[in-house]
Amino acid sequence: MHARHDPTLPGRLATLHPDRWIRRLALAGVLLCFGVVVLGGYVRLTAAGLGCPDWPGCYGHVTPLGAEASVAAQAAFPTKPLDVGKAWREMTHRYAASTLGLIIVAIATVAIVTRRTGPVRIPYALALLGLVVFQGLLGMLTVTWQLKPLIVTGHLVFGLTTLGLLWWLWLSLPADHVAPEPSVTSVSSQRSAATRAALPLAAIGLVALSLQIALGGWTSSNYAAIACPDFPTCQNAWWPHADFRNAFVLWRGLAINFEGGVLDQPARVAIHLTHRLGAIMVTLALCGAAGVTLLGRAPERARMAATTVLLALTLQLTIGISMVLRGFPLWLATAHTGGAALLLLSVLALLRSLSGAAALRSI
Repeated sequence: MHARHDPTLPGRLATLHPDRWIRRLALAGVLLCFGVVVLGGYVRLTAAGLGCPDWPGCYGHVTPLGAEASVAAQAAFPTKPLDVGKAWREMTHRYAASTLGLIIVAIATVAIVTRRTGPVRIPYALALLGLVVFQGLLGMLTVTWQLKPLIVTGHLVFGLTTLGLLWWLWLSLPADHVAPEPSVTSVSSQRSAATRAALPLAAIGLVALSLQIALGGWTSSNYAAIACPDFPTCQNAWWPHADFRNAFVLWRGLAINFEGGVLDQPARVAIHLTHRLGAIMVTLALCGAAGVTLLGRAPERARMAATTVLLALTLQLTIGISMVLRGFPLWLATAHTGGAALLLLSVLALLRSLSGAAALRSI
């Protein structure tokens, strides 16, 4: 009996339904990336960002266990004594981020191998791959440049960008049992005037939310969350003394360790106030987009997405207000990061349902 000739790897991948492979990989990437974003917030909030003062290892070792057992490794960082708990939190975040990178490498590989028949354009897959590599660079600079707010904020923003791209990819590849959506032309011809108006409103909401997320990262990285310990007032005033001039200086040099923050209280108050004002703008923008979608003759999927946006927005606002009123407990502060990610996913789902893009190849 003659053995069958094994096909090459490209041949095998080409026959294994690349839509299914990429959809599964994208879903795994979404779930893991969500966890990485929330874990990153937890690491930052527990002051574990410099739990391992070097990169990519921890005191020159793969795990904190090796660092704990090595006196010489700890002696190499005399100003940073080993805290095993913080080191494990930091390294767990790095392990999870590295695994996410492997998933994105797999997505790019499948996209390249099946480039003629696959559902993903090569530029999209390569952009996703380049983004995760850039995230690794920002992760390194976060440690080696001692928690510079610009780097920490960028790390959060691009982490959520990665999450959004993976989520859009998953949304663009419907499951086998789901009928494909009508073409963009067909959907546009059937859409009411109110529904057509919802698309630019949702896009405006996404821009506003993106700016608010960046502002939230700036608030956290400058340790300005506790600058206003009361609500709805701040420092028992509707407009307390605030230093906006120094609040948004993006770069202050490399020789500064930002752990614990370096800004004076008035500058931190200015950051916090701006973040609260941003929350009002985002609320108005997203309520407008969701309201127009629900009141217009939008498809069922768009109405469900709009409802999800309102629920996610309500959850995030509740978390933010409760966080202030309860004295900024760690679990609520961490949940605030997760709430921002959920709100981003819901807004992208609304945009996807309104745009009527049938697949990633049509983008």
